[in-house]
Amino acid sequence: MGLSEASGPRDTQVLLASRETMELKRPDYHMERPPLNQEQLEALGHWGPAPGTLQWRTWLQCSRARARALLLRHLPVLAWLPRYPVRDWLLGDVLSGLSVAIMQLPQGLAYALLAGLPPVFGLYSSFYPVFVYFLFGTSRHISVGTFAVMSVMVGSVTESLAPNEAFLQAPNSTVNETARDAARVQLASTLSVLVGLFQVGLGLVHFGFVVTYLSEPLVRGYTTAASVQVFVSQLKYVFGLQLSSFSGPLSLVYTVLEVCWKLPQSVVGTVVTAVVAGVVLLAVKLLNDKLRRHLPLPLPGELLTLIGATGISYGVGLKQRFGVDIVGNIPTGLILPVAPSPQLFTKLVGNAFAIAVVGFAIAISLGKIFALRHGYRVDGNQELVALGLCNLIGGIFQCFPVSCSMSRSLVQESTGGNTQVAGAIASLFILIIIVKLGELFQDLPKAVLAAVVIVNLKGMLMQFGDIRSFWKANRVDLLIWLVTFVATTLLNLDLGLAVAVAFSLLLVVVRTQLPHYSVLGQVPDTDVYRDVAEYLEAREVPGVKVFRSSATMYFANAELYSDTLKQKCGVDVDRLISQKKKLLRKQKLKLKQLQKDQLQTQAAASKGTSVFINVNTSDGDIKRNNVEGSKATQVSAGSDLEDAAASGQEGADAKAPDQSTLEALGLPQPDFHSLVLDLSSLSFVDTVSLKSLRNIFRDFREIEVEVYMAACHTPVVTQLEVGHFFDASITKQHLFASVHDAVVFALQHARSSQASSVLATKL
Repeated sequence: MGLSEASGPRDTQVLLASRETMELKRPDYHMERPPLNQEQLEALGHWGPAPGTLQWRTWLQCSRARARALLLRHLPVLAWLPRYPVRDWLLGDVLSGLSVAIMQLPQGLAYALLAGLPPVFGLYSSFYPVFVYFLFGTSRHISVGTFAVMSVMVGSVTESLAPNEAFLQAPNSTVNETARDAARVQLASTLSVLVGLFQVGLGLVHFGFVVTYLSEPLVRGYTTAASVQVFVSQLKYVFGLQLSSFSGPLSLVYTVLEVCWKLPQSVVGTVVTAVVAGVVLLAVKLLNDKLRRHLPLPLPGELLTLIGATGISYGVGLKQRFGVDIVGNIPTGLILPVAPSPQLFTKLVGNAFAIAVVGFAIAISLGKIFALRHGYRVDGNQELVALGLCNLIGGIFQCFPVSCSMSRSLVQESTGGNTQVAGAIASLFILIIIVKLGELFQDLPKAVLAAVVIVNLKGMLMQFGDIRSFWKANRVDLLIWLVTFVATTLLNLDLGLAVAVAFSLLLVVVRTQLPHYSVLGQVPDTDVYRDVAEYLEAREVPGVKVFRSSATMYFANAELYSDTLKQKCGVDVDRLISQKKKLLRKQKLKLKQLQKDQLQTQAAASKGTSVFINVNTSDGDIKRNNVEGSKATQVSAGSDLEDAAASGQEGADAKAPDQSTLEALGLPQPDFHSLVLDLSSLSFVDTVSLKSLRNIFRDFREIEVEVYMAACHTPVVTQLEVGHFFDASITKQHLFASVHDAVVFALQHARSSQASSVLATKL
């Protein structure tokens, strides 16, 4: 070991030395070509607009192949089930389905209580949606059904619109649980139908990209806050307390305060039951983690805990002797479908959209993870349609909104599940429980179900470790996580999601408004240009400034782009332009005053002209000479005025170009003659950015700096043409294929201009 460690650096030095020798022997490739502006590039590459296609024509085409493709696309089970390898995959799917069903039974019962509904409706929600997803889903490994985050979102709706206080019976002030549960079931099923309609509609219009606005920090912060909400909602079952129903902002705070206030009223038997069940569940989970490699299937700790707790409760009589609250009546058999209540749509529309987006975001994120791991593709829009049908059909059969569970999906994958056949088997197992075995769990303590929920929150509660990882990786993502968590915890789940999305989009706007601006320099012996502040060897090209922004320029940051450009160039452009205009106005006034003085001088000279008369002439000659002399005087005076005016105008025209330059005006000149705008980061242009670019050309030309643009993408060039950016003063000859081409042309143009000016001076 020591020999290898000692020889490691020596081998590295030998490799580096051989690499340097190879680089020295490598031939020096050199390429010469003239710089290409946009016009030359379009001519060389034969650029032209893409041929237009009428999309509606393809939509209206009908053929057997197209019909089959549409059927397989919207009913994916027909594509993979006929090719299902029974010998290879069936055993793994059966074992995986049984494992998932064993988890789905206690979670369905527990999450129904979380949604404020009787436990049997959790079993319904674990059957109908799972079978529907088997037909329409594209992910092979996610487990659709009840999920803690979705259940607590449903619970916040049912408890706010159907609180216990609305069902108090007058004589003894007790809650009419039958009427309350019926109202809540109607609310939850109607909410599920509305969620399904949203998801199906968004999927059919290919609106699956909406989840791109839910970044990973946002989703993780949201699910962490939801887990806190779930934990607090289960405290009343752990301690056996009767709490008021709070909804809206700060409802979590009020619930925690009431729990602390009523803690002395806790039922000891309920607390002991919850603690024992929680310890057993944690012990089984730890045992599964330790023996994962040796066990073909994980131990069904939740199912064993439910069976054991139900037997103990029935044998000991926990409800009668210790006051432990139990599940109660669980009806057997399926129920008939019930139409939703359209009158509730207006009350539920906001919550339904939030639940639809959150449920799809969780499902598609998990689906993509498993798809990348196992090498297949998940269709986001079809997943949206599949989840929508799960909720739509499930709502008709009295289910509440569902999504996919992280823990069950991991179990389905790790136990050998290959397709959604595992989900179908799990749903059939749940069907058997609904039809025959459901009534066996009537004596199950609710405290055990609360323990199941809390223990299953372990994975989401461990997401508090994101604070440390985001602190090291990206502080902005940490800010999104914290704002999402705090807003969701304090404002409730629906308002918290809205605040989180708004804050995330606001951060995007702010980050595009504050991009990194840099002056680029050429890396020696290359045509590569990099920020001179970051690369020590990068040198600015003498006489040329190259400016670049890390973000696209649009209406929100166009003014900042222009201001930073002028600041980075080291010249106060606006002040220089104002001084130039002021001096030019003074010159113009002086010229006008000079012309006026010349005209007055000529007029005065014409009036003072003397006429000489011969005294020996006659009276007729005198009169004749006076008339001719006056006419000659008038003609000569007029010609003198015209000559003076013409000579003044010619002098002004001849001197105007020279006197309008910065050097002639005595103003400081910029230390560069050309400005190159690197627009490679420009992804689109709007009217504000077009005006800003025009103003940049105008201002820098005022201070005798020629402006060029470089590295524009073809869509941006097209948008510049559509926006009528190019005209007689700004042509495509000012737009170059690369920064290096623009710099070379600027240097050539500056040399030719300097040579022509020297020649003009000599002439």
